Amino acid sequence: VMLYDAKLAQEFASKLLSEGIYVIGFFYPVVPKGQARIRVQLSAAHEKEHIDKAIIAFAKVGKELGVIK
Repeated sequence: VMLYDAKLAQEFASKLLSEGIYVIGFFYPVVPKGQARIRVQLSAAHEKEHIDKAIIAFAKVGKELGVIK
């Protein structure tokens, strides 16, 4: 999930963890400056309930941080 801002990616990842969703925020020097992002890994072991929980958490955090209106 592209966020483009390192601080925002870190805060987004931290807030998702508080919601029980573990993701990684990547920013410079791992990716080019201005290309910060959240890395999400899904697997066949995830059930629909897991995906639903993640979507709800992403929406909540996205709205809190002004990424989603």
